[in-house]
Order: sequence, then C-alpha cells, then structure tokens
Amino acid sequence: MSKTTINYFDCQVVEEDIQLTLLELCQACNASEDLITALVVEGVLEPSGQQPQDWQFTGPALRRAKLAQQLSEELEINPAGVALALDLLERIDILQAQLTRLSRH
Repeated sequence: MSKTTINYFDCQVVEEDIQLTLLELCQACNASEDLITALVVEGVLEPSGQQPQDWQFTGPALRRAKLAQQLSEELEINPAGVALALDLLERIDILQAQLTRLSRH
C-alpha cells in the first residue's frame, strides 16, 4: 500500500509595484496601526511619504509586514525583536542561496 502525502500551502500573489496605504496594509496583514508604525520606527518597513497619512507600502513590504505580525503575535516578540529576527532570517536566506550556488560548481 502506498502512502499519499498532501501538502497545503497558504500563499498570496502580490505584485511588486502595488502601493498600499497604512490602513490597507494593516487590513491586509491583520495588524494594528501601532504595530506597523513601530515597525517603521524600527526600520523593518520603509514606506514612501513623510507622515503616516501619506505612507505608501509596496508588495515586498506587505510580505515583510505579514511575517513581522506573525512573529509579534505568535512569539510575542516586541518590534525591536522582530527587526532582529527578520534581519537574521534574511541573512540565513542569503547564506542558503550562496551554498546552493557553490554546491552547483
């Protein structure tokens, strides 16, 4: 008898050049304005615009905000900790990509 494995993926296709306001970003990633503002202060998110009412976020910012919100909520990490965790995750991704390239040669 063969074993069947079923994998489910939760994903969302987001255009890179999409522009979201602060409110739209909060709704899209189920985060509070306070959390998003704190993530901007910590440098996790870099919107265009000077004031929160003028902020515009891109598609990559949405992905980053969703991950930040998950870390904040599920692991109860504060915004400074989220910034550190995201930085470390990005470094891991870069190192894994380098290892993959090196292993091909």
